[in-house]
Amino acid sequence: MAVAGELCLFAHSNALLVSHVCNVLEAAGIACELRNMSLGGGAGELPLSECEPEVWVAACDYTHAQLLLQAALHGPDDMPSAWRCQQCGEMLDGVFDTCWQCGTPRDME
Repeated sequence: MAVAGELCLFAHSNALLVSHVCNVLEAAGIACELRNMSLGGGAGELPLSECEPEVWVAACDYTHAQLLLQAALHGPDDMPSAWRCQQCGEMLDGVFDTCWQCGTPRDME
């Protein structure tokens, strides 16, 4: 049951994913509450939608929490391009900011 001023941000059958979302929010300073974490055994007797673990946030944090949720689940919209290390010539995926071969930082210019 919803408490005044709180909204369900995320629900999923995977409790680890729900916990991860909660951790991401808390790391960003958004208070959240996990609900239905142990109702999985009631599935079948209770509607599945009532048994899924959920993350709830204050209504005032909902919009910011949605943005963090999108980033946590889907990653950044723009992936950096591959690059070649200036020191050793190793070709690296864009997600790396330091050469794994020699430890030289990526030149961001």
